[in-house]
Amino acid sequence: MDTFFKITERGSTVAREVRGGIVTFFTMAYIIVLNPLILGFAPDASGGFLGGVEPPGNLPMIAAGTALVAGVMTIAMGVVANFPLALATGLGLNAFVAFAIASQMTWADAMGLVVLEGLVILVLVLTGFREAVFHAVPAQLKIAISVGIGLFIALIGFVDAGFVRRIPDAANTTVPVQLGPGGQLQGWPVLVFCLGLVLVVALWVLRVKGAILVSILVTTVVAIVAEAIGGFGQGSADEPTGWALTVPSFPSNVFDAPDFGTLGQFNLLGSFAEVGVVAAILLVFTLMLADFFDTMGTMTAIGAEAGLLDAEGAPPRTRRILVVDSVAAAAGGAAGVSSNTSYIESASGVGEGARTGLASVVTGICFLLAIFLAPLVAVIPSEAAVPALVLVGFLMMQQVKGIDWDDVEIAIPAFLTIVLMPFTYSITVGIGAGFLAYVLIKVVKGKIAQVHPLLWVIAVLFVAYFAINPLTALLT
Repeated sequence: MDTFFKITERGSTVAREVRGGIVTFFTMAYIIVLNPLILGFAPDASGGFLGGVEPPGNLPMIAAGTALVAGVMTIAMGVVANFPLALATGLGLNAFVAFAIASQMTWADAMGLVVLEGLVILVLVLTGFREAVFHAVPAQLKIAISVGIGLFIALIGFVDAGFVRRIPDAANTTVPVQLGPGGQLQGWPVLVFCLGLVLVVALWVLRVKGAILVSILVTTVVAIVAEAIGGFGQGSADEPTGWALTVPSFPSNVFDAPDFGTLGQFNLLGSFAEVGVVAAILLVFTLMLADFFDTMGTMTAIGAEAGLLDAEGAPPRTRRILVVDSVAAAAGGAAGVSSNTSYIESASGVGEGARTGLASVVTGICFLLAIFLAPLVAVIPSEAAVPALVLVGFLMMQQVKGIDWDDVEIAIPAFLTIVLMPFTYSITVGIGAGFLAYVLIKVVKGKIAQVHPLLWVIAVLFVAYFAINPLTALLT
């Protein structure tokens, strides 16, 4: 096992890999709960629901399919690519599928588009195009992508915990976010998050092994006790002091028989008949761009945090990583749970010491076990898990020193890449803005020859990406 996964060669141990894999699972296990809530309640164009069952009856089958695909593809990432990167249904992508695609066609047709998108990306990987694009990106822009993702996941942590809140439009203010509801921290759930953040920071600076995992477990126990005493319940717009997603309590049933009713519920080319060829192609294009560059940024960030990047800023076995990720996209559609993609939350496991694919195998096994132990997984509230994201955001932010801030030709694109990820809540937008700014500045400075030919192609694609709405209206 040591030889296969290169554990000693990468300066790790089996214990660290197992611990890192478990931490990654706990940090992203929320997707088993969240994905059904996003996909399960959205009707398609015919008024039907995913899985053919009206909510909430379809939620358990979506959860089972989510855990199954995540488990299988994460194990594949560990075994095939030997990289500490976990995969699951992509957040943002699932919302796009639910509200922008399924609303125009049946759920089977929508999932067929997801399968098609994954197959297209797989072809781009096998032909070397996707990898060539990755190597064409300047090294300092890759660093900026890692830093931007660090800030992005830190913001995700604060928002998911309710520490940072969106100000309602009715408030008649230009300020988009604030500290808690009403500008103040309110409720025990956010206090649980604060305790978790204090604990994980304290354990980390004291170099306690398993700091992130210990923090998640201890904070979960505190959350269960707090809920048992206070009975705060689920949070909502009318009750902002409740738990964000999962109400922590001991489940009545530890084991639950899985229902894989969503598997195989896709129609590969049905969307072309429903919305027309041009509209279907544009939808595939939008999915593909988001998937394409999110994964590129994620694997760069994880590789940088693990110290696994080569001199060109590329992780080992880049093509294998991209192949598994592409297959996962198609597998998610084939299983009826939306496109699966690489998760930046894997950085929490890397922060715990994971350096090899063994950690991914452990994470994948945890997902497979979660199929049967969903009630236990649902115990962990996001308030207990997301302090790890804030800490990892800090760790990734440290890479910012690798950018030459005196060179405006790279500093401005890097700046836009970093700030637009959290400001727009999108990794792809940050990458696109940075690439476009880089090409623009080189043109203005008369250094066109320094722009890699593939970057011209990417720039054109991102122009189309940002202008997708007017283009769709024009062409359809």
